[in-house]
Order: sequence, then structure tokens, then C-alpha cells
Amino acid sequence: MPKHEIIISADVPEADDGLCSFLRRVVRAALEAEGVDVPCEVNVLVTGDEGIHQVNLDMRGVDAPTDVLSFPMFDLRPGDKPSREDADPATGLVPLGDMCISLERARAQAGEYGHSGRRELAYLAVHSVLHLLGYDHLDEGPMKARMREREEAVMDSLDLPREK
Repeated sequence: MPKHEIIISADVPEADDGLCSFLRRVVRAALEAEGVDVPCEVNVLVTGDEGIHQVNLDMRGVDAPTDVLSFPMFDLRPGDKPSREDADPATGLVPLGDMCISLERARAQAGEYGHSGRRELAYLAVHSVLHLLGYDHLDEGPMKARMREREEAVMDSLDLPREK
């Protein structure tokens, strides 16, 4: 199994070592579930609504907070995998991309959806990894259905299924 480097930075005090360790495990599980067999680097920023609002404005021109943002390094299609040729020669890692998660929004959504904050945080991280790997949900048809199916498969593998 490849050794992925999951780099987590945080600007909110709630993002302690336990939360960061949990996020690393979730990101690795999503990469493994998608069959990514080359070592990748993923950068994760854990922030609040104010922080993600600023990133959304700076990077996308959207003047609003959101739950998660994904910035893929490659233009992959669902099912495609990064290759060794994409690796940074200095590190041997494929720089898969960056994600930004609002911990504040994750907690609020957990309450709205009636499940744990841990499940919502994991879901947002899995969702973002899938975006980094080319999945999208812009349509209400097959693309979205395929992404949702993969999200739930990863969540089940983490023993964090959707509450019934």
C-alpha cells in the first residue's frame, strides 16, 4: 500500500491532534477505496466559516461560506488514477490537490442531518478526495449518482454509514 502524505493545517483551536489523525485516516481510506496505488500528497486546511468564506472568495470569486472546497492538481475523470509520472521528483509524491473544510459548517450540518459531527467531517473529507480524483456532481443524473455511491462505499468501509 502506498504511503500517502496527508498534510493538515488548521486555524481553529478545535482541530486537535485527534481530529487531524482522524482526517488523515479518512483521506487515506478514500484513496485506498479508489485504488490509488501511487503515493500522493493531499493538503487539508481545517478552518471555520470565516476562513472558508475567504478562501471561496479568493479562489472562486464566491462571496459566501461553504462546507468544503476542493482544488485538484490534475484534470482526472472518475475512475482515473494519478500516475507515477505525475510525481514530484523531489518527494516522489503525486501532489493530488488541496481541500478546505469548515469545521463550523460540518458541526452545523451534522445537527441538521441528525448524525455525528465525526461522520459529517469524514463525509466532507471523502467528498473532497473524490473531487480531487475527478468525480463531480454538477448534474442530477449519473455523475452525481456515481459520486454518491462511492462516498457511501468509503463511509461504510470506515464504519460511518448514513443513519437510517
